[in-house]
Amino acid sequence: MQRLTTRQDAMIAPLAFAGGVLLLFAHGYVRWTVHGWSAPIGLRAVPLAVMCVGMLFRRTAPMTGLAISTAGNLFEVILGPSLGGAVIYTDALYAATLYGPRAAVRWLLGTTVGASLSVVAGVGLLVGRLGPGVVLGAVAGTTWLTPVLTAMIVREHRDRAEAERERAGQVARLAEMDRLAAVTAERARMARELHDVVANHLSAVALHATALLRVRDLDEEGLRRAMEVIRENSVQGLTEMRRMIGLLREEGADPPAAPRLAELDRLVAHAARSDLSARLEVVGEPYAPPAAVELAAYRIVQESLTNALKHGGPGRAEVRLTYGTGRVAVRVTSPLGGASELPGAGAGLIGMRERATLLGGEFAAGAHGGAWVVRAELPLDGGVDGGGTR
Repeated sequence: MQRLTTRQDAMIAPLAFAGGVLLLFAHGYVRWTVHGWSAPIGLRAVPLAVMCVGMLFRRTAPMTGLAISTAGNLFEVILGPSLGGAVIYTDALYAATLYGPRAAVRWLLGTTVGASLSVVAGVGLLVGRLGPGVVLGAVAGTTWLTPVLTAMIVREHRDRAEAERERAGQVARLAEMDRLAAVTAERARMARELHDVVANHLSAVALHATALLRVRDLDEEGLRRAMEVIRENSVQGLTEMRRMIGLLREEGADPPAAPRLAELDRLVAHAARSDLSARLEVVGEPYAPPAAVELAAYRIVQESLTNALKHGGPGRAEVRLTYGTGRVAVRVTSPLGGASELPGAGAGLIGMRERATLLGGEFAAGAHGGAWVVRAELPLDGGVDGGGTR
């Protein structure tokens, strides 16, 4: 539950009362005399005490405190205004403007301006001269209007500082969101690379090792070919793994080069089973595309051939690489087969699609005419680096 008063206000109120009483004993007040009677100091201390009670609520309930202080101030004006009471009521107006509701600020400004002008007009009419009215109006304006204007300025600076702090917090939150997005994108890129480096080569090794274990009477030539494929995929996997580790460590030394499209013939040559072969067809005049496009095309072919080895039926996988104007196109067609014995998480198709999308290209994969077809078109001016470096 919110406290009725703060410790600071509880200390200020009695000190203000003591100061006001001291000024009363120093004759710091206006003495009204009616039929020879004027208010004694003891009676004058009553409105002073009322205004000090209002000070207890200057922060927790500033409008309530202003109402209490206004009642005490009117009582004091009737008895004869004092210097201490004027100072205390000035603080009440200041606190109400600074800590009160925003809607009350304009009301307080208009009220104090109207009250000050009323003093000028009222005194001028009573004495028949404008000079005394202007003087007393200036005193009233100093007492009533000045604290309101001062508090408005302070409140504006405080609100501006709060807005700047909020803006700084928003900038920090946006920066953190950008950082998290960058980390997420980097994790996705690394996941694609690690999948291609580890899963593809290990899948080929596992497939040929399984074939060796199943075929008991394998001739020496078949055994040699299978072992060559296993060794080639193992060496390539280790090489690309070293490249990834070098990039992650940022050791300063140039990591091994990323795979090139010129090496596709070797990749296609080793993508074979006893009942499945692969063939590469290059259309157009070969050229050196950007690193990101070249790596993406290579990885898409690599993943497509791995899927063909794992899931494809007997026959031949056809790889077509087309060097076009402004883009490189990849098409891999493999026979449909059954379920694979090797585990898979379905990340291959997702990774291929992400590589094409990041470069602003197109990707499609699905069954067509008794075959599984993977198609990708990669523009040469793709705006996002797919993660390849050379």
